[in-house]
Amino acid sequence: MRKIGIIGCGNMGGAILAGLWRNAEDPSCVICADASEKALASVAERYPDVTIAKNNAACAAESDLLILAVKPQFLDGVLADIALPLRTDTVVLSIVAGKKIEYLAKRLPVGTKIVRAMPNTPALVGKGMTAYCASETVTEEEKTAAGDILRLLGHAQEVPERLMDTVTGLSGSSPAFVYMMIEAMADGAVLDGMPRDMAYRFAAQTVFGSAAMVLETGKHPGVLKDMVTSPAGTTIEGIAVLEERGFRSALMEAVKAAADRSREL
Repeated sequence: MRKIGIIGCGNMGGAILAGLWRNAEDPSCVICADASEKALASVAERYPDVTIAKNNAACAAESDLLILAVKPQFLDGVLADIALPLRTDTVVLSIVAGKKIEYLAKRLPVGTKIVRAMPNTPALVGKGMTAYCASETVTEEEKTAAGDILRLLGHAQEVPERLMDTVTGLSGSSPAFVYMMIEAMADGAVLDGMPRDMAYRFAAQTVFGSAAMVLETGKHPGVLKDMVTSPAGTTIEGIAVLEERGFRSALMEAVKAAADRSREL
């Protein structure tokens, strides 16, 4: 197995680590580094076969594929640590929010192979949607290898880098919009007399099942909506209220606003 390094063992880095550990023939080929001794102690306890690097530079020097999973404010320091020991054949896979390939390339050796990815929080339960793009120096085989690692978090799809801000607005930020919708749906049920725990379960499972219908049937969401909507029935009454209150327009504008903010960062 090729050696895979992870710098940053927080939520996303930890999720990738868990997936690699479950699927690796030799977990010792996974190398971890983190500024937090507490985080590394937790990794050593949970994944005893994983290799703990003494620092970022050592992790970079040993890795065939190096995953950067740190917060944006710490990225420059990490890039400074790894620039010298990084091998020319190492692929750098960054899941650092908002940092473009060009940004990374300027701070790493000329010709560094860079893959940029944008996962979302459902990745923490293996149900994520991740977009990724790559520099011209990355081969198709290397892109496939990076994509396979990202699929440990759920689904992954290559996109042009120009769409990464749109991805941020859609799959990156929209889980929060969906959680707000689930909360509001449950509140409506509570208003009508349902216990809250039961309301959250009904609302969440309904959203989960509805999303599965879109993905598994391949039918247009509008067609699936019409399947639920009977003439003069309960559903069309609810839809009429949503249309009156600007539900679809609000969601469209929220996704666009999040994408616009991503471009500003």
